[in-house]
Amino acid sequence: MITPRSGFAAFSFLLFRLRFSIVVSCFIVVLSYASYAIPPGQKPDQPYALIFGTVWGPDDRPLYGVKIKIRRADQNKAHWELISDHSGEFAQRVPVGPADYLVWADLKSYKSLTSKELHQNGEVKVHIDKDERQDIGLHLKQ
Repeated sequence: MITPRSGFAAFSFLLFRLRFSIVVSCFIVVLSYASYAIPPGQKPDQPYALIFGTVWGPDDRPLYGVKIKIRRADQNKAHWELISDHSGEFAQRVPVGPADYLVWADLKSYKSLTSKELHQNGEVKVHIDKDERQDIGLHLKQ
């Protein structure tokens, strides 16, 4: 038998689930927006170029958790460090303007599932002219 009190409890529970779903959805949207890192000193509304890439393993499957480093070709140290996501993808905003960037996988701390050491044949060079997106692939070998 349903009493007025149990009907109210069921309604309260449904209202709680709805509020919880809305909060979780908003949190996911904020995290996905923040995943494209803004370079230091650049305001969010300024134009930018995007280096977007995927890390591929020896079996041609995307690799998760690989540290990616990016630097300008005329500099010695990496300016940005990223980690590939569950789809093996990464993205980094860089300033607009003609410049060359070098992208590579830092595999010193990476542990593959097969326990075999992975390596990359050199850095990948990316040229940026204006506010554009350049897609690259980092192919790792055993």
